[in-house]
Amino acid sequence: MSDREPPRRRVPGPARPSHPARPAAARRRPGPGARPQARRPAPARPSAPNLLRLGSPRPRLRMVSLALTLVLIAFVVRLLQVQAVDASTYAAKADQNRYVGQVLPAVRGGITDRNGVALATSVDAYDLTADPTMFTRKQLKIDDGPEQAAALLAPILGVDQESLVTKLRPKNKALRYVLLASRQTPQVWSQIKDLKAALADKPDTANVLAGVFSTPSSKRVYPNGDLAAGILGWVNADGKGGGGLEQELNKELSGKDGKIRYAQSGGRLVPTAGSTETPAVPGSDVELTIDRDIQWAAQNAITEQVKKSKADRGYVIVQDTRTGQILAMANSPGFDPNDLSKASGSALHNWAVEDAYEPGSTAKVMSMAAVLEENVATPLTHVVVPNRLHRGDRLFKDDIDHATWNLTLNGVLAKSSNIGTIEATGQLGKTQTQANKVLYKYLRKFGLGSYSGLDFPGETKGILAPPDKWSTSQQYTIPFGQGVSINAIQAASVYSTIANGGVRVEPTLVRGTKGPDGRFTPAATPKKTRVVSAKTAKELAQMLESVVDDQEGTGTKARIPGYRVAGKTGTANRVDPATGKYHGYTSSFAGFAPADNPRITVYCAIQNATSGSYFGGQICGPIYKQVMEFALKTLQVPPTGAKAANLPVTFTP
Repeated sequence: MSDREPPRRRVPGPARPSHPARPAAARRRPGPGARPQARRPAPARPSAPNLLRLGSPRPRLRMVSLALTLVLIAFVVRLLQVQAVDASTYAAKADQNRYVGQVLPAVRGGITDRNGVALATSVDAYDLTADPTMFTRKQLKIDDGPEQAAALLAPILGVDQESLVTKLRPKNKALRYVLLASRQTPQVWSQIKDLKAALADKPDTANVLAGVFSTPSSKRVYPNGDLAAGILGWVNADGKGGGGLEQELNKELSGKDGKIRYAQSGGRLVPTAGSTETPAVPGSDVELTIDRDIQWAAQNAITEQVKKSKADRGYVIVQDTRTGQILAMANSPGFDPNDLSKASGSALHNWAVEDAYEPGSTAKVMSMAAVLEENVATPLTHVVVPNRLHRGDRLFKDDIDHATWNLTLNGVLAKSSNIGTIEATGQLGKTQTQANKVLYKYLRKFGLGSYSGLDFPGETKGILAPPDKWSTSQQYTIPFGQGVSINAIQAASVYSTIANGGVRVEPTLVRGTKGPDGRFTPAATPKKTRVVSAKTAKELAQMLESVVDDQEGTGTKARIPGYRVAGKTGTANRVDPATGKYHGYTSSFAGFAPADNPRITVYCAIQNATSGSYFGGQICGPIYKQVMEFALKTLQVPPTGAKAANLPVTFTP
């Protein structure tokens, strides 16, 4: 064997490419000193058919950046508007939606009689309110939320169902507060709370009362019903005085309402949010001069007589002769201020101060006062009274036909002679015109033609024309109480003036007020005016005793055993307010007791009695007696024990 390796077997290589291979020498690197060979340019690679080239992204980025910039600018401008330009407006809107404000009603002051007995008071009550936004479909998931709520509330509140629906679905969709009912009793609110709780326990039922709430309030109550209703008046639905002293003294009684403002959510208070509250200031309590018991006696007496006589109405005044304080002011028919729905429109008045009427013979005492004060006659002066007297364009007569009377001036008053009064007052001047002026002066001093001083709502000052305006007949009718108009409080004041020694004290109804601090403030001292001398007043008191005590007097039914009583009857033609013509009569009686040491004045008048007697002495005399006896006992006024003057009524020619 040879030492040589056997020849290698050739293995076929891969197929050559179609283009010519590069020579090996060309692939070798040139050696040193070798001549560089020129490089052949590489053949161009053919481009692939249908290939897309990408555009530049920069324009798109610019567009996006511009759009974002504009959006940011818009946000910035709006932010500046909200936080700077309109900040206060939007803050107010936010507060309006977030915060709820409510009025805190002040507790109305009470009204008591002179002894502290409640005549008008306020008790706890609730104002029922609602948030209309809590009755929407969004809140309740039902369409008829207001209707369902109204159906439940109407029977409890006693109001119309449709009116409640209108309140619960207001036109103003943003309204958050409506008043459903004011001054409801605690029992009413308790019923509604029970219904709310029952609905809340039913998860599958919409609680249509969830938006009903309550605010503590108060309700006016008159514990004695219709007693002194004409004086007290009433409080209307807005909580303000609607008549009487409730109206006159509304400012003092009302106090000052407070306010509360709190954050809320879903109609409920948010405890963690701040709230502001201005407490309410309670009204002042008012103490009247009225005595409840005497008021009851007067009201009971006049009510019974008005019914018995089938009269239009009547009134009784009881007054303290020394102080001018009104102890009773009773009207019939009356009304219950607790339930005005049952009262007639004509009853909602205090006719004792609102009614102007011709007083008749009770006014003769003023004519006699002028005659005595002017010293043209004395109680014993002789006056011849014929059956008829021709004056001016009329022929005058007395209530009854009679032969010629020979009367003293005292007898003229005792027998209530119209003719004798005309003759006596004719002596006040050298001429009738002069006499008229003198009489007018005294009528004005007694308070006729002026307001009494009570400042009572609706009070009339009556009608008293100046003397140069008196007609031919008025010159002779005014002296005996026709052709002039007064009210009951003026009439009572005339007799209190005589009882008080000739000094007129303005009548008063209020003794004082007690503020929230408990301090009592007395009422202002009433004005006092000297009308006639004490001597004249004493003589008039003795003459008025003859009206009651003398058998020929017209006021014998007013006698009170053990007491000396002064009084005067009155029966006047009455002007019908509907027609303006004379129709029917005004019957009256006025007087005071004890006659020699007066303490109390009582005045009674009845309008248009149509059943039984219409004479003042017959139907008002007994009322005077009944009320006066009760008042004397209530105030513990003892009899004086002195004997009456017993002035003569007639004289022997």
